Amino acid sequence: MAHKKAGGSTRNGRESHSKRLGVKRFGGQFVLAGNILVRQRGTPMRAGTNVGTGTDHTLFAKIAGRVQFQKRGVQQHLYVHVLPVEAQAADAPAAAAAETH
Repeated sequence: MAHKKAGGSTRNGRESHSKRLGVKRFGGQFVLAGNILVRQRGTPMRAGTNVGTGTDHTLFAKIAGRVQFQKRGVQQHLYVHVLPVEAQAADAPAAAAAETH
């Protein structure tokens, strides 16, 4: 007779938890200073105007305003900007006046 019960083996139990990466605030959305815009590994999206980069490459808003995504450069890198609300309010009357003429 066997002295020990046979030890079974398992091939399961190694799955990692999802990291919830991706865009958290989309273009045109209003954000507050400190809001997380994008969680990412590496820098497929880069920090633009009024946007900071965290140690884990997270992009966050430095000021309150509206989010804007823009492709720039020869290789068409994607940049994330936060435009201040005052600047957009100042541009709106000028744009409206240009449409009437």
